[in-house]
Parts: sequence; C-alpha cells; structure tokens
Amino acid sequence: MDYCMECGTKLEERFLEGEGNVPYCPTCQQFRFPVFSTAVSMVVLNPTMDKILLIQQYGQPLNVLVAGYISKGENAEHASHREIMEEIGIEAKMLCYNKSEYYPRTNTILFNYTYVAASEDLNHTNREVDKAGWYSFGEARQVIKKNSLAENFLRYYLDKVENTGKKNPC
Repeated sequence: MDYCMECGTKLEERFLEGEGNVPYCPTCQQFRFPVFSTAVSMVVLNPTMDKILLIQQYGQPLNVLVAGYISKGENAEHASHREIMEEIGIEAKMLCYNKSEYYPRTNTILFNYTYVAASEDLNHTNREVDKAGWYSFGEARQVIKKNSLAENFLRYYLDKVENTGKKNPC
C-alpha cells in the first residue's frame, strides 16, 4: 500500500510501538494497516467421502476447487457454505478448517475448509460453473490446476488423509 485509502496522500513508514514499521499518512495523521480481500476455498467431498468435487469456470479448461469472496458482514464459514450452495446447488456440512494462504496477485487471503456434500447431484450448478465433476483422490491430484492455490489446498488435505489413514483427518 503506497497511498492513503482515505485522502490519497503518499504514505511513509513510521515506527509504531509493538508493531514495528507501519505505513503512516502524514495528512490524516493515522497509521494505515494494509487492506486486502478475503475469500474462501473448499475441498468438497461426496457423501461417502471418497471423491472430490472439482469445477471449471469462466471458459477456462482448468479444474479448481469451489471458492468465492466473503461478503461484507459475513464470516468465512457462512461464505463457504453459501458459495457451495450458489455455485453447485448442493447442501453441504463443514467438517473442518484446513489452512489459509495469501494470494499476492489479487491481494487476497483465502481460508480453506473441507465440506461433505449431501449428494453427488451436479444438475443445479449456476452460470459461473462451466463444468463440475467428482474425482477420486488420485484423479483429483492429477487434474487440479497446477501451481495454483487450489492445488496447494487440495494437496494439503490429501496429504493429511494419507498420513492419518483416515477418510476424515479433521
């Protein structure tokens, strides 16, 4: 962040006790902590927890996880449930939080969760989803978009499954 989000003045670094160097606006006379977007990403399992849902969107032939931005006034858990329902049209139950990662390209922090879908019915996807499919764990590892946050989140979850030997490593 180079400029104040309130007045547009160029920010300067100033020391703040307990925080270190923080961007400071000399016009507003306030410290400005970085602002970023927040989003969620979900590993969605089928009811028997042996397949993972991957989707393709926006004309791209790349398999990714269901994901979306958190709306104002919404928490991450609600956003993740809402995104699954909006994009796939399936009720799902959260199993656990997996991890978070920062995505510099869009200045976004993403929170990843694991959900179990109530059914494998993919007949209610919305216009944002070009294609949706259920993949075995091995297939999902192979077809997920390479070098992506979706791949990082998926591999993290699958590694937990393999390391614990449990269907539900949460």
